[in-house]
Amino acid sequence: MSGFRSTSSGLRGLRPAAFGADPGGARLERIRRSPNFANGAFVNPEGTRVRPAGGAALDMAKRYLRKEERALRAPAGSVPVHATTLADLARPPASGLRLTWMGHSSVLAEIDGHRVLFDPVWGERCSPFAFAGPKRLHPVPLPLAALGPVDVVVISHDHYDHLDLPTIKALVGSDTLFAVPLGVGAHLEHWGVSETRIRELDWTESTKIGGLTLTATPARHFCGRGLRNAQHTLWASWAVAGETHRIYHSGDTGYFEGFRDIGAEHGPFDATMIQIGAYSEFWPDIHMTPAEGMQAHLDLQGLKPHGVLLPIHWGTFNLAPHAWAEPGEWTRDTAEEVGQAAAFPRPGEPFEPAGALPVDPWWRAVSAPVARPWRRPVGSQITSAEVSRPDVDLAGER
Repeated sequence: MSGFRSTSSGLRGLRPAAFGADPGGARLERIRRSPNFANGAFVNPEGTRVRPAGGAALDMAKRYLRKEERALRAPAGSVPVHATTLADLARPPASGLRLTWMGHSSVLAEIDGHRVLFDPVWGERCSPFAFAGPKRLHPVPLPLAALGPVDVVVISHDHYDHLDLPTIKALVGSDTLFAVPLGVGAHLEHWGVSETRIRELDWTESTKIGGLTLTATPARHFCGRGLRNAQHTLWASWAVAGETHRIYHSGDTGYFEGFRDIGAEHGPFDATMIQIGAYSEFWPDIHMTPAEGMQAHLDLQGLKPHGVLLPIHWGTFNLAPHAWAEPGEWTRDTAEEVGQAAAFPRPGEPFEPAGALPVDPWWRAVSAPVARPWRRPVGSQITSAEVSRPDVDLAGER
């Protein structure tokens, strides 16, 4: 946070700089013309419940306060961060594609000679305030400056755990470009990024950066940074195509039918980065469980195992009632059941999807035992018909 800004509305106009800025002028006119904007707000591709209400909100609060569950929502020791160095990243990937998960949804993708940084969050908290809000559960694997030059920073939406003011401020002095959903450019300009460095896209729109084509694709989520959420910034997933490779980053999203269309139009993908954490029965439409994330990956790949799935949006911040290590365990079980290659790197550990994948369940060394209610009974097998169903819980229920 870098202070407050004041407007003519007096004290009500005092707001943290981290709140960003509301779209206005030509940007707001473009938003109003969007086919995805109706009745004063951006809308999801399917009906979506954003927040729990009434009794559900009370039940959620009670669950968060349970002492025995609170202890499971954080690691029991120091998370083993991989000691990535500048030399590791300076050597080009042999296959032409390398991914480095930095924690949460932050991923450096080196693809066909270009470097793409998704949802970079190097701040200590995903919050507008330095003294409150979810704090990192592990340090950043390496300083932002140690990444070296980045061709484009891709932002999925404007929530604090994806769009981080300290990180953007650190990038202002570079010459990197920013690819963002419609409306998010207002935040960047407010923080000092010049308009000429911003590529602002609606769903299905694309931009060329070097030899890459970046396309903003639909997602099922919501937006907002301030006390008043005007729904005037869009959320998106992203498909990135190079000369040889294709990758996909889900951003935050609930499961929806549109993954099949995205895959048919832009896939299949050599690797997908899929949100599999911060899910809850209290907000089932805006985040995916690991089983739903696996179904999304299969949808993107033409309903069959293909490429490599990198689970994201877990392990770094405590944002949901589930156990800290549960997303890793559930994703691992689900990938094994359907025969899908999945990578489980330590934060900061580079890997090439075409090479040996990191698969060690490293979180077990710093986690309490995780219950597995999703596991199928012994001897039960998933069928090909189930894999093709969009509503199947791939890991099953007891």
